[in-house]
Amino acid sequence: MTPRSTGPAAEGADAYEVDVQVQQALDRLTLLTNAAEALASTLDMDTGIRRLCRTLVPSLADWCAVDLLEEGLLRRVVVEHRDVDAAYPGLYEGILPAPEGSRAHGARALQGVGPVLLTDLPAGQQGADPLHGRELALFERLATDTAVVAPLRARRQVFGVLTLARTRPEAALTEESLALVEDLAHRVALAIDNARLHAQVQHTAERLQRSLLPDLPTDVPLELAARYQSATATARIGGDWYDAFVLPDGALALIIGDIAGHDLRAAIMMSQTRNMLRGIACDRKEPPGKILARLDAAHHILSPHQTLTCVYGLVERTAADRPWQFHYAVAGHPAPLLVTHGGETRFLTAGRGLLLGMDPETHRPAAVERLPDESTLLLYTDGLVERRSEDLDRGLARLRQHAAALAREPLETFCDELLSGLAGERNDDIAMIAVRTGPPHTGPAVAVP
Repeated sequence: MTPRSTGPAAEGADAYEVDVQVQQALDRLTLLTNAAEALASTLDMDTGIRRLCRTLVPSLADWCAVDLLEEGLLRRVVVEHRDVDAAYPGLYEGILPAPEGSRAHGARALQGVGPVLLTDLPAGQQGADPLHGRELALFERLATDTAVVAPLRARRQVFGVLTLARTRPEAALTEESLALVEDLAHRVALAIDNARLHAQVQHTAERLQRSLLPDLPTDVPLELAARYQSATATARIGGDWYDAFVLPDGALALIIGDIAGHDLRAAIMMSQTRNMLRGIACDRKEPPGKILARLDAAHHILSPHQTLTCVYGLVERTAADRPWQFHYAVAGHPAPLLVTHGGETRFLTAGRGLLLGMDPETHRPAAVERLPDESTLLLYTDGLVERRSEDLDRGLARLRQHAAALAREPLETFCDELLSGLAGERNDDIAMIAVRTGPPHTGPAVAVP
């Protein structure tokens, strides 16, 4: 037996080995931390995976690829290479052949096998099936020396495949790399699962919100258009709503509102308030100020301590040759915007009162505004104009500027362009409804008192 060396030289060697192990542990921890930050930096899964691969190349691999299962199809989301010219974005990405029955290592990983270290990858191989052929071709084109193929597995599901490869023998992947790759693959899979769950919740919330919004009437001599857009920063349901319906006397009721809160309770209360306002408006013909006062009194009894903002108005005219007018009242809501055919804009600032839910005894004023021929009246919620980082006046000025530029566009285009131009970060829901009058002396009277 060879005696173990002692003395300063041996102690120095042991210290060196400890330092190397500590450094390796720190490097691994740093890599995992950077990978977690890349995945958490966005809710868009493709963007997060691309950022992840950029943290792995070249620190852990000379190139990496991620394939995801999406609705029965296998899609290569990203191939990232240390040499940009070797695999620029989109070069090897896209839909892959079906994995069922394939001999490709990626197909085996989709069955939960792995991670697997590949060290014998001779050039010029012929694949046994289309997916196998694509896999071997990628290894050959990127001059792969060693590779690790790992399943993206979490919560008893496999979401795809992570492939890491080295092109240089002196930096080859080894069995010692498998534990780190498996840890990485598990983290990626958890991020994918969380992102998909978030998308499903957000989609369900938006469908619920949209199901609570009404269809617009089509039997009026006016153009009508409405839009609803949920916030992107959250999957919560909001209390924004719009409404339009024809009253028994023929007047068009036009409504926009916003319940305080962003949860299921706010959405339910929004639906209840909308239906309650419909019933009050249809019960008797009263000025908009009195209609909002009656709504406030009922809301105070049924939902105390809950506040909301609202605009209630009637679009009507006394005869076919008379101009349209907007008889309206505002309860703490952003002022309606009037846009003429020539592009002049102004906010309708009259008829303003407290938001609902504050004081049911307060007086609710109303106002009447003439609507010029071919003009557009826009009602909207605050998500269209408010930004956390700026004063509200800037958002209102931006709305006027955009609306003026779109004054002569078709009403559907008017609404779409306003949303695309003003939605911004979308930290809040947005609801909007617009009505446009026709050319002079066209159509029958809507309301003749």
